[in-house]
Amino acid sequence: MSYNREDREMFDAKCGDCGNDCQVPLQPKQDRPVYCRECFQNHKPEPRQGGRFGGRSGGNDRGSRFGNRDDRPREMHDAKCGECGNDCQVPFIPNEDRPVYCRECFQNHR
Repeated sequence: MSYNREDREMFDAKCGDCGNDCQVPLQPKQDRPVYCRECFQNHKPEPRQGGRFGGRSGGNDRGSRFGNRDDRPREMHDAKCGECGNDCQVPFIPNEDRPVYCRECFQNHR
C-alpha cells in the first residue's frame, strides 16, 4: 500500500492567524483554529525528547522512565540487609515476604 500526498482529500479553510483562504488535509473543526502553510510554522509543537519511540537519549541522563525526579527528595525507609544483616535504608517500604539488600550486597543479587 503506497501513500501519495497528491491523492489525499483537501478541505477549504480560513487561516486562524492571517485570515487567508487555504486548503488543509483535514476536516476543520469549529472549535479549533486552522493555519495556512506559512502560519503553521509558528504553531508547530516543540519536538519531543527521546527520539521517535520515546526512548531515552544517549547522554548521561540518569532520570527515570517517568521523567526527571531529581527535584524532589526520595523518602527512605529503614531495613535490615537479608544477606549481611547490616542496617540500611531503601527507597521503598520493605515487605516481610522478600529480603532487602544493602547497597553492597544488592550488587551480588542483580
